[in-house]
Amino acid sequence: MVHTVPLPRRPPDPSSAVRDWYEQGMGWATLPGEPVRLATGVRFDVLEVPAEAGSAALRHLGPASPVARQGGRLRLLVAAGSAEELPGLLEWLEWGALDLDLTAIGAGGHMEAPLPPGPAGTPGARPLPPGRNESQGAAVWLRPPEPGCEVEPLLPTLSAVRGGEGAPDLVRLVDTMATQCHRVRLLRSCAQPFAFS
Repeated sequence: MVHTVPLPRRPPDPSSAVRDWYEQGMGWATLPGEPVRLATGVRFDVLEVPAEAGSAALRHLGPASPVARQGGRLRLLVAAGSAEELPGLLEWLEWGALDLDLTAIGAGGHMEAPLPPGPAGTPGARPLPPGRNESQGAAVWLRPPEPGCEVEPLLPTLSAVRGGEGAPDLVRLVDTMATQCHRVRLLRSCAQPFAFS
């Protein structure tokens, strides 16, 4: 009798589970390659700010508005098309002349996909608390999206016509983030020692 040993099996690819969670569970487009990246400008755009500036803006978001963190930056999901509105909106709010650390990622862009909430990327666990640091700069959800829940109508929008009833106001959100970005910039410049020649 010949005993054969089965060939070793490859462990399941964790990135395919992550990709499936976004594509199948959320209906969001991902881009090929590793790490898994979410396409922006299709279902949502992203406003990105330093974490200390973005924290104050969270009060202008609904509880179901997804927010991610990577390194020292927050990424707030907003209605698709908001990225192209940002420069004009900052100008209208009289923030256009200042160099703010506030950027938008829209059509043709992407963001790294945070692991879905849950142990080892399986849905079901709580998101990372805002004060806890993520390891090695990986993107994490502070407020994860919920599979099966239509997220887009709840995202901040410039126009009440485009957003759902109760959609947060993009103008208030951007104004708060711009104010906080400016405040952070001033605090950092005051903390630096003066250079004497």
